[in-house]
Amino acid sequence: MTQTATDRRQSRWRLEEGDAVVPSLTALRLLGGGWRYEAYLAWSDRLQSLVVVKVVRPGLVDDQHTLDGLAAEVAFLERLQHPVLLRSFGASLDGPRPHVILEHLEGPRLSSLLRRYGPLSSEQLLPLGVQLCAAAHYMASEGVVHLDIKPSNIIMGAPARLIDLSVARAVEQCAGLRSPVGTDAYMAPEQCRPGEGVPVGPPADVWGIGVTLYEAAAGRRPFPKGDPDADEAARRWPQLAADLPPADPLPPAAAATILSCLDPDPDRRPESTAVLAELEVCMAELPKPWVSALKPRPRR
Repeated sequence: MTQTATDRRQSRWRLEEGDAVVPSLTALRLLGGGWRYEAYLAWSDRLQSLVVVKVVRPGLVDDQHTLDGLAAEVAFLERLQHPVLLRSFGASLDGPRPHVILEHLEGPRLSSLLRRYGPLSSEQLLPLGVQLCAAAHYMASEGVVHLDIKPSNIIMGAPARLIDLSVARAVEQCAGLRSPVGTDAYMAPEQCRPGEGVPVGPPADVWGIGVTLYEAAAGRRPFPKGDPDADEAARRWPQLAADLPPADPLPPAAAATILSCLDPDPDRRPESTAVLAELEVCMAELPKPWVSALKPRPRR
């Protein structure tokens, strides 16, 4: 990347509380950002509600590749309607600040919870897996692959919510991938080497769910960092050469189901509905909560 391109991606709007993002949208605080966008918590006069505004960085407002990517994300947000997926409330793809308006979700990211409190209990883990599988099944039925299921893209709530469709692709678009798309540690082997004979499709999202659930249960990722003496691909993607990770950190009832998502062959991975069904069986086997207040009291 040239220095000029780096400068453009590091450009900032530097909006402060009370500044207008665009008319009727008032910035409250910066939430974060990526290479091409900044995200602000904002107040919408039209909705009379808190929202999140994802706005193209100032140095990239004339970059057609960035604008095309935002347009594709907006199209998926408008098309995909599911209780576990993020909603949008409009967008502007032109003007001085191209942006999309997103639902503001209360709750921490799964990645933050794991850093702060450690692994999830089975009572938390299994419903999370069911919800992610439900979203993955719906997206697959719509011919869409998320390609970036990971703890930092999950907001923990009731239900959990899967966010960020910025790298999502239609299944037919996946066939044309010639470079890796996603986050290295959570990418299926076929995502790491697209175009090398194994097509990228919905099984890649099953892999992402498997890595996410393993990390949420064990407190660490299933594949350790690559050998520094290995070739570049093996260092970047240890999942390409690693054996199946050990099951012992996982809840025994769910271990086989989670590990089945991590089969290196996408044709051998279960479909998301099969994973969902197995996790529901595991949920049914959990001890029932004992609520002392409901325990019958003897008559006196």
